[in-house]
Amino acid sequence: MVETTKDLVGVVLDEALTITLAELSDVCRASDQTVRLMVHEGLLRPLGERPDQWQFSGAQIRRARRAVRLQRDLELNLAGAALALDLLDQIDALHARIRTLEFQLGPHTEE
Repeated sequence: MVETTKDLVGVVLDEALTITLAELSDVCRASDQTVRLMVHEGLLRPLGERPDQWQFSGAQIRRARRAVRLQRDLELNLAGAALALDLLDQIDALHARIRTLEFQLGPHTEE
């Protein structure tokens, strides 16, 4: 019997953390060109004017990783991944609003 194991890699993202284009490429396991295309399409918004100055925040890192997964797992093109991310962001925002409203209303009891 052959037993295989998979290594799980986790990255703790601090919102104050910023990383470079090369570091983001490594974290996402994507080429620099792929990350540049994500920026060109508006999927990512780095700080800095030129690629050698770009800095990506923790939120941008999460977004890039999600985009790469969508492209890989669902075979979406970049435009499809961008649309999916926008929809996922809207869902996350709606969930946050629901949690806030539920907190403001207090415990809900059914009669």
